[in-house]
Amino acid sequence: MDTKHTATLRFLGATDTVTGSRYLLEAHGTRVLVDCGLFQGYKRLRERNRRPFPIAPDSLDAVLLTHAHLDHTGYIPALVRDGFTGPVYATHGTNQLCKLLLPDSGHLQEEEARYADHRGSSIHVPALPLYTAADAVKSLNSFRPVEFDAPLMIGDGLEATFLPAGHILGAAQLHVRFGGSSVHFTGDLGRDDDPLMYPPRALETVDVLVTESTYGNRAHPHGSAEQELGDVISKVAKRGGVVLIAAFAVGRAETLMLQLARLRRKGAIPDIPVYLNSPMAIDASYMYQQHPDEHRLDAGEFKDMYELATMTRTADDSKLLNLRGGPMIIISASGMLTGGRILHHLEAYGHDPNNALVLSGYQAAGTRGAALAGGARELRIYGQDVRIRAEVVQLEGFSAHADADAIIRWMRSAPQAPRMTYITHGEPEASEALRLRIKHELGWKARVPEYLETITVDSPQ
Repeated sequence: MDTKHTATLRFLGATDTVTGSRYLLEAHGTRVLVDCGLFQGYKRLRERNRRPFPIAPDSLDAVLLTHAHLDHTGYIPALVRDGFTGPVYATHGTNQLCKLLLPDSGHLQEEEARYADHRGSSIHVPALPLYTAADAVKSLNSFRPVEFDAPLMIGDGLEATFLPAGHILGAAQLHVRFGGSSVHFTGDLGRDDDPLMYPPRALETVDVLVTESTYGNRAHPHGSAEQELGDVISKVAKRGGVVLIAAFAVGRAETLMLQLARLRRKGAIPDIPVYLNSPMAIDASYMYQQHPDEHRLDAGEFKDMYELATMTRTADDSKLLNLRGGPMIIISASGMLTGGRILHHLEAYGHDPNNALVLSGYQAAGTRGAALAGGARELRIYGQDVRIRAEVVQLEGFSAHADADAIIRWMRSAPQAPRMTYITHGEPEASEALRLRIKHELGWKARVPEYLETITVDSPQ
């Protein structure tokens, strides 16, 4: 193979699931990993996190991150611990958020190991975390912040540019050029109508497109998500209940506080206490204020958001909320009920039908959130079976992902069709549905790659 005019792309994750985003791009003797995420959801997927990384970490020249969510960044501490010594390039917003997310992830890994020790469920004695909080803090030394729209040279002839993707603070599409060819990674595309973030940058001419497909087989509801949320709160408050809102600490919590502040200002919800019970979400919200060019909010709306909610930082204050009772609103992580303080609140309030649990977006297959959204009413939480009699409401209108119609519209803006489009970062049904739409509506070549598949990207001679 003539490596001077050939590049390869290997799909190390996000091929049969929405998680574990990892793409290996090799061109001109340079080896770059685009995203370095954790697999989440089903046990068979999570077990991939424990396997040796498919390539030697010290063989990588750089890592490029599309955004901060753990399914795109959460394996970095293990990669650095196991030998990666190169730079991790990310936008300033992503760089800041990773300082929150990665150490917290390491802390949770250690907690899970301690719990596995307690119940004797690990094959290791003592149980071993995937990585520690110290590993995560050390990995942050590898981060190098970059600007949007500033071409970055890596190795011999590989150029990467970070382009706005919407979605969350710092989120980027990645446009990578080498020789005369290009590969474009969508990352997670945001929405045109997102109340918080600006829409993603339009697609330019590319040779190979790698797109997400989280909502590849679905459309977001046409009704007002804000009104739907207000209706749930008013109904539960009238019966004296507690509204638990499971929210991703980065992005979703800010959107929810914004919508609650707007509802309160209009008098559309009763004046009941609101608690933001997530130290990470509190810190992330302050970070959004430092990047006004990336979002739609002005200083007045930020002020309204912070005056609306009581910020709950300490574990003791969190425990007191479980004794308080309703009516009240608690916003807490994690958004898919995979861990965090929301589980303690669910243990305390999930048994009462006067209360409600609001799932504020996409629930990955194999998570507790997906189980509840699918009709399950018993969850395994910290080794106990917990019966859920509270009302369960899924508000998909709060998703920060572009839906299938929006992805097609975004693709249609391209000056010309890519040579090939690869559909990733979706459940199999969603990826296949988007592939068919791309083929039939746009007339583009498209396929769904397999896990660990390697494809060749030919540069023009």
